[in-house]
Amino acid sequence: MTDAPSWFNTAIATRPREHVVEVDGCPIHYLSWGDLRLPGLMLVHGGAAHAHWWSFLAPLLTNRYSVVALDLSGHGDSGRREHYPRRIWADEVMAVSDAAGFPGPPVVVGHSMGGLVGIITASVYGDKLAGAIIVDAPVRKPDPESDSARRGAEFGNPKVYPDRATAKAHFRLVPGQPCDNAYVLDYIAEHSLREVPGGVSWKFDPTVFAKASTDLMSDYLVSTRCRIALMRGELSLVVPPETGEYMYELLDRNAPLVEIPQAHHHLIIDQPLAFIAALRALLSDWEHSVPRRPPTPRAPDKA
Repeated sequence: MTDAPSWFNTAIATRPREHVVEVDGCPIHYLSWGDLRLPGLMLVHGGAAHAHWWSFLAPLLTNRYSVVALDLSGHGDSGRREHYPRRIWADEVMAVSDAAGFPGPPVVVGHSMGGLVGIITASVYGDKLAGAIIVDAPVRKPDPESDSARRGAEFGNPKVYPDRATAKAHFRLVPGQPCDNAYVLDYIAEHSLREVPGGVSWKFDPTVFAKASTDLMSDYLVSTRCRIALMRGELSLVVPPETGEYMYELLDRNAPLVEIPQAHHHLIIDQPLAFIAALRALLSDWEHSVPRRPPTPRAPDKA
């Protein structure tokens, strides 16, 4: 892309390997980068997103990690299901981790709804993870994508457009926010489309958001069984300071809470290099420190 910075063009020129693994009867598509002998890093996208939301960032991590980004079922180039409980998405994360052949337990990094999936994965499969980094994913309220969809305002009825250019002109972030990095939005939009009768439409399955989740995320968060770190955007309306503090307290202040300056909810898009710098710092610290003994699981505050 001629108007993009050199780091971005170099990253997207690094083509990922593509794979498919079947999970509970559904084909799950994933991308991988880097040397498989290096420690594993699993990247999990948000609602209505896909693995290519990470493909301009993953190559920036391959000097120290073998990196994988999956399409959760109902998203991207993975198959669709009749129902989408978040627990099945956690199963998909671990199935892809197993198929990737990492030399040891990986670290899971999840953004937004993918962060909620990361919390569940850390609760159910924590003994098989080296850690989980939860990026602007709220616990006290429904995840922003599902909430918007249940109101019928965002994802309920994907339109069919006559061509890719028309469809890309309608691409927008949900929830909405400022973003000056048009080259990132254009790249993600290009990978968000599929051919359908009559033209092109978005890849995600709208029924992903048809039923409200009954998962009590605070219960999963207090029962996580691996290292946890929290990230939020300084300007995020999805995880405001009080929500970040609540999550921090649920973890008995036993996890770092990192704020990305001048970032909104979609911080991997609007502040990508600041995010990568923070992620590298967290991972480097984990490589050279001994985790504190986790607190005894306790019942969450329901007030």
